[in-house]
Amino acid sequence: MDTVLIDLTLVVVFAAALSWLAVLARQPIILAYILCGVVVAHLFRMEQTFLRDLSHVGVTLLLFLAGIALHPHRLVQLFRQTMPVTLTVCAVSAGLSFGIALAWGFGPADSALVGLALMFSSTILVVKLLPTRTLHHDRMGAMCIGILVAQDLMAVAALVVLRIAYAPGAATRTASRVAIMIVGGIGLVPAALLFEQFVLRRVLRTVYRFPETAHLVALAWCLGVGAAAKALGFSYELGGFVAGIALARCAVAEVLFEGLRTLRDFFLILFFFALGARLDLAAVVSVLAPAAAIAAALILVKPIVFHLMFRIVGETRAFASEAGLRLGQASEFGLIIIALIALELGVAERRLNELVVVATLLTMIISSYIVVFRYPTPMGTRDRLRVD
Repeated sequence: MDTVLIDLTLVVVFAAALSWLAVLARQPIILAYILCGVVVAHLFRMEQTFLRDLSHVGVTLLLFLAGIALHPHRLVQLFRQTMPVTLTVCAVSAGLSFGIALAWGFGPADSALVGLALMFSSTILVVKLLPTRTLHHDRMGAMCIGILVAQDLMAVAALVVLRIAYAPGAATRTASRVAIMIVGGIGLVPAALLFEQFVLRRVLRTVYRFPETAHLVALAWCLGVGAAAKALGFSYELGGFVAGIALARCAVAEVLFEGLRTLRDFFLILFFFALGARLDLAAVVSVLAPAAAIAAALILVKPIVFHLMFRIVGETRAFASEAGLRLGQASEFGLIIIALIALELGVAERRLNELVVVATLLTMIISSYIVVFRYPTPMGTRDRLRVD
């Protein structure tokens, strides 16, 4: 326990100091959190397992609160509108990453894994940089969330397929498990909606005058559905999103959103810390050139493809441009995919993991600069852009 408290103290102290410096220098605060991970993890040689696991609470809360912003009927409508955009951009991003990795000397199988890992956009970064009003009420927030959720579901499907393809003997051992996932996944959403309507809503109606109890009930709902999703073979994060969608129909949803934001932001600091802490600085040097090339290609091409596709489906030029830039980075899901293959299953090179991590971080850093300096965000570098 002493070790955990010391590690947590180091993270909070360094994150506070670097965030303060970022504010003074008018830099995106997210970069301070990532730098905190690099500095603390390598300077103090800390064991990161506990803090990395704890950081998933922040991601789960992030998707829970994002789900609160979307009524289920609205989400279904968004899927229909955004699916052509999502599929096209994912295909182009995967092809770009695959081609560059192949040209740099990686094998076809490894290059394909790189393309798969880097074809999504970052749910965490996009939602974190959307002002609350935009997330709840504007078309920009709704369209971005629709695309991100579709990509997250595709990433979960990719994880299932990779486990079956690469784990020794997994095809026979996991057939029943996959069947359980499919049935459980189909049943999880209606079960959550029914429970919210007939049980949770009545509970919240009796405690809404006591904010601490109402927030505790909402947090229990979020983590409880997350645990159910995990038991079915999905992720806590996806379960948190389902919990948020169900709660979006409740009259006090936005009040709960406001009350849980601070808790979410604290745990997200740990997520960005874990991103920086994962870097093996010695291995980074060997993959820096191809990672930079992939990151540059994604940052340049993804916003253009998003822009073209949004224009094709009827959005305005200004909307298409902003949405493309907000969605123009690689995703944290890619880190999970490549870690599964390169580390857990041991069938890919270790440097493949570093390549994807470095490319993802570079796109996140560049994207943060572009968005924070051009569009309204909760952490804008100028007063007119600081909107929440």
